[in-house]
Amino acid sequence: MLSWVGKRPLRDVVAFPAQDIERFAVSGPPPVSDIDWSDWPERYGRGGLLVHGDNKEVLAHLLANGFRGRVDLIYIDPPFDSGADYVRRIELRGITGRVRLDAEGYTLGEQLQYTDIWANDQYLQFMYERLQLLKELLREGGSIFLHCDYRRTHHLRCLMDEIFGAAAFVNEIVWSYRRWPSETDAYQAMHDTILYYVLPGAGGHTFNRSYEKASESYMRRFGGKTQRLDETTRSRKITSDEATRGMPTRDVWELSIVAGFKAERTEFPTQKPETLLERILLGSSNPGDIVLDCFIGSGTTAAVAQKLGRRWIGCDINKGAIQTTTKRLIDVMSEQATAPAAQLALEPKLETLPAQLNFRTNRVNDYDLAIQHVEAVSIACETLGVVRSHTDAFFEGTVAKKLVKIIPFDHSASPTDLDAIATELRSRPREDRDIVAVCLGKELACDPWLADHNRRGAPNKIQLVELRTDPKYGGLFAHASASAQVKVTRKAGRVQIVIEDFISPTILERLKAQEGVVAPKITDWRQMVDSVMIDPAYGGKVFKMVVVDVPERKDDFVKGTYEIAVRGGPGLVAVKITDMLGEELMVVSPI
Repeated sequence: MLSWVGKRPLRDVVAFPAQDIERFAVSGPPPVSDIDWSDWPERYGRGGLLVHGDNKEVLAHLLANGFRGRVDLIYIDPPFDSGADYVRRIELRGITGRVRLDAEGYTLGEQLQYTDIWANDQYLQFMYERLQLLKELLREGGSIFLHCDYRRTHHLRCLMDEIFGAAAFVNEIVWSYRRWPSETDAYQAMHDTILYYVLPGAGGHTFNRSYEKASESYMRRFGGKTQRLDETTRSRKITSDEATRGMPTRDVWELSIVAGFKAERTEFPTQKPETLLERILLGSSNPGDIVLDCFIGSGTTAAVAQKLGRRWIGCDINKGAIQTTTKRLIDVMSEQATAPAAQLALEPKLETLPAQLNFRTNRVNDYDLAIQHVEAVSIACETLGVVRSHTDAFFEGTVAKKLVKIIPFDHSASPTDLDAIATELRSRPREDRDIVAVCLGKELACDPWLADHNRRGAPNKIQLVELRTDPKYGGLFAHASASAQVKVTRKAGRVQIVIEDFISPTILERLKAQEGVVAPKITDWRQMVDSVMIDPAYGGKVFKMVVVDVPERKDDFVKGTYEIAVRGGPGLVAVKITDMLGEELMVVSPI
């Protein structure tokens, strides 16, 4: 059993609630396969699930909400502990070349995706905790594939043996590939390792045999001839059909990496080829099975699962990964929806029919404040464990025998807000419970106010929890900073949406930091915009993507002007703009 400094079992983890952010569905009645969804919790609908958040918290959320023992196949490609920074290459539209930003060490066209740098034993504890959660999600007989390389293969196999059991080991797969060689005093490292385990149990594991194409020399040697199997007298005939079918697939897979000219390339670091995931999913899952990847990265696992008729769950802590995966899945589903029905009917394999043509994006414990106040209060109360009160008009509820007051999140807490709490308490002379006030940002004057109030020996001590900086709850909410001017007009059953201007402060700040350098000039706001998505019937809570404008080429711009048919009376239209660095802005307008 492997040991390290600070090793500790995962005894409990907080299951944070999930916020429903976006939904995408293909319009019309597209063909989907007939799949039993009884093992899929109803709260998530019948569609793919993409979650933004720390995968430890996301996995805990899935366990607490009906997915325990439901997943058929897990593929993960975690950080390799390589000591490297991984960046996604990005360029402003219509601008070629990259200008380095000295302040950050990355070019304007590069965005840091994650830093694969770990303290001595942090990596092992990081993986240890997540593998324990993954085991609980996997069904008996389910398969897990862990992708790694020479840096940590030996350690990770020890962890897998400890958590899943040594008897669960099936294969150590070698993925062999070729890339541009480098000058080094060692043999070129051109392979990764994939550890394949099956969770023991009565379910029985899925293994669909596959065959490698037989070489000409193999067919000449064995086609129609007798092959000696061992040194005894046993032998058998290998038929021409068997030779044509090929040899059973070995545990050494020679598959190409994603080349720069491939259509599937996303410019996301560490992207894996679809052929690799196709072999794994076809071999160890069946149509309709649930596939999970909690390091979704460029979205290859979800994209391949969608193409092969599997249900899928993906998550990542990196916002760029979620955005890349979202765009990729929209393309896949849109293409599937427009495939001729006759073509699908002629295909004998069920894989040609998608399991779903819709998906939703949720967020766990990294909430966006661009949500209704009522929902924000609900999320904060659920996270803090507040017992809601339906009779108190002032306080939201109680936690640990203390009254809880949520200060509106549309402004920073001020002494005026604290005065309002004190005034309410004076109207309740018999109330002796302490108070927990929850806010999003606070003025400096709050600290001396609280110190003075609590020092006076008041019967009700007041504690202020600031959700961005509190050691326990800090980081629960985040906010966007971009701005846009959007004009919306409605006439004769159609609505016209014109984006007149868009400003990304982050991009402008990076350009401004390049003093003394020939920096790219922004002459058109569309140079800063990666995509535009529109929901013409926004309900105020969940964004449903109806119009998706993602230019195919780097030099192309978003249209900026859109016309959409609408029905019914007055409503809301929502326009979501994503800049080239992944920051999002949503503009909502009445129609």
